[in-house]
Amino acid sequence: MNTMNTTTKVILGVTLAAATGAAIGMLLAPEKGSDLQKKIKDNSKDWLNAFFTILSTGKEIASKFTEQEELEYEGADNKLNDGREF
Repeated sequence: MNTMNTTTKVILGVTLAAATGAAIGMLLAPEKGSDLQKKIKDNSKDWLNAFFTILSTGKEIASKFTEQEELEYEGADNKLNDGREF
């Protein structure tokens, strides 16, 4: 069974793309190094909180899909064991 479904991959991809875009944008901004370092330090907690929120949401979604797949598998298995077709 594939442990990382499409939804999880999309969520992680979007999160990483957003973080990468923000980092590149900050590095290309015409600011002094010390100002940029301060801005990165100030914003890093916000970025981490947003990342972990998105990651947590992705885990919840993946968990719900996994539970649903297990229930469907058990239902199909029970029907096969009962000798009925589905």
